[in-house]
Amino acid sequence: MGNPSRRTFLVTAAVGLAGTAVAQSNTVPESIRKLRPMTDGIQPIRAEEREARIEKARRLMRENRMDAVLIEAGSSAFYFTGSRSNEVALMFSRAALGSWSGTADLAVKVLKDQGVSAGRVGVEERVRFELVDRIGKELPALEFVSADAVTAGCRMKKSAAELALMQRANDITITCYRAALATLREGMTQHELSATIAAAYRALGVEGDAMAIFGKYTAFPHGSVQPQKLREGDLVLIDDGCSVEGYQSDVTRTVIFGQPTQRQRDIWELERKAQDAALAAAKPGRTCESVDAAARKVITDYGFGPGYQVPGLPHRTGHGIGLDGHEWPYLVRGNKRLLEPGMCFSDEPTIAIYGEFGVRLEDCMYITEDGARTFTKQSPAIDQPFG
Repeated sequence: MGNPSRRTFLVTAAVGLAGTAVAQSNTVPESIRKLRPMTDGIQPIRAEEREARIEKARRLMRENRMDAVLIEAGSSAFYFTGSRSNEVALMFSRAALGSWSGTADLAVKVLKDQGVSAGRVGVEERVRFELVDRIGKELPALEFVSADAVTAGCRMKKSAAELALMQRANDITITCYRAALATLREGMTQHELSATIAAAYRALGVEGDAMAIFGKYTAFPHGSVQPQKLREGDLVLIDDGCSVEGYQSDVTRTVIFGQPTQRQRDIWELERKAQDAALAAAKPGRTCESVDAAARKVITDYGFGPGYQVPGLPHRTGHGIGLDGHEWPYLVRGNKRLLEPGMCFSDEPTIAIYGEFGVRLEDCMYITEDGARTFTKQSPAIDQPFG
């Protein structure tokens, strides 16, 4: 599941609290000490590909009758320029690409310089309202519209180079999780496990984090701030990922610490069947909502739900992923967008049973001409988190 910002309050608090304890103990688990960087051979996005993205953006502008597109610093600016600077903002016109430092006065100047004092201006979703408001007052003949048709239209379908970077991020995440789960012990806190995962990512040459949840708290999709200590028979859920050249992974594993009850085993296997159903349904030409429906049917046929009620699946089956941990499109009821090759999603139907436990299995997938393929091998069993 992860988080759009990749740094939720819960994860930040967990790593902060546990990092002090790890530093004081000066003890690094053997499974972490053995890790080595996995960053050799990474190929950044080439300048030629970024130029092609800009040309596609201009084509989409023409098709959607936009005279300019306004983008502030962030993932979309990085997508087109390769610059991570907080000072870089973009102004597309049909003929030129301008940059500015994020103030309304400079944005107005760039628009005027590019001959856009009237017409339709697409606004990228992260642009500040105060900025658009100021520009509108200076140039009242402008009409502001959503730029999603351009920005999402470019970013939703990944190239081979993008998929390779996402594959590396997912490979690193699985290696990290494998090492971290080897450190589980009676009495471990969720903060200690989160800190161990962060340390493993650093040893692997990247920055990453994860939310860790134990026992009954695994029923809460975004975790809990309540103190938790691992006990025999608890389910352990870890979720999140890392970034490689800006491209994200997002993986969740739910595993038993000790021996599972039959109830735990049954619900885990139900979750895996729901994940399989979503994967099988994710084919080109199908709607996003049909993938959600396929996973949800498995869970409601068991007797949970209906719909988004709990016990059952309380949220969407998956989200888009790429430069942002959550991006377009979403596998959720009501989204009738058709799947196309190159689109990437998380596949993570969750079963939440408040007061007992929850199970989430998450592997990201990409759409091909023949159907969906996962970046990571799915978990085969409740006591076998790695395929």
